[in-house]
Amino acid sequence: MTAKTVLIVDDEASIREMIAVALEMADYRVLEADNAQDAHAMVVDHQPDLLLLDWMMPGTSGIELARRLKREETTAEIPIIMLTAKGEEDNKIQGLEAGADDYITKPFSPRELVARLKAVLRRATPRGVEDPIEINGLLLDPVSHRVSAHGKALEMGPTEYRLLQFFMTHQERAYTRSQLLDQVWGGNVYVEERTVDVHIRRLRKALGDVHQNLIQTVRGTGYRFSARV
Repeated sequence: MTAKTVLIVDDEASIREMIAVALEMADYRVLEADNAQDAHAMVVDHQPDLLLLDWMMPGTSGIELARRLKREETTAEIPIIMLTAKGEEDNKIQGLEAGADDYITKPFSPRELVARLKAVLRRATPRGVEDPIEINGLLLDPVSHRVSAHGKALEMGPTEYRLLQFFMTHQERAYTRSQLLDQVWGGNVYVEERTVDVHIRRLRKALGDVHQNLIQTVRGTGYRFSARV
């Protein structure tokens, strides 16, 4: 199964390191940030599966970042566990009202943290998200990150894979290059819109003669994925 990505946001390096070691031993992929501004950029770019977010940080607090993420459409569904030394009931309520999915008070054991994290991820994963997608013999498996055509494995780069996954889960709609950049590359990545054309060309080549026509060019707009002729 593909490793879930967890972003640890805490201004104390020793806390981040302790959590990172525990998560990596439990087969999670770990990202780290020591302030809310960097954390927000990483959330937009990497779309982690979960945030471990410290309440008290210099500058923008964890609670403010949680509120901001829950307001924004592209990040609202990312689950958040608040980490804090504050154990009072009012603070727990404030954290949960800001959109946190769970709350763990320092000091905590790594085993407890991993157990709580697994429980939140189970609740947050919608049914069907990790199911394979099949269209006209083209099969994409989100769990193994493999793509095949009529049983034959297809080779493609990570960007082409993300493009294909986005297209296969958003069929029959035309997207501009700018929209594709936001959805596939992330809103904080500054690349030319024509970069999309390069990766579309690579993806079509990877799909081969049978399936490359599923990705249609929409003149004056951008691209659409469609099984219709």
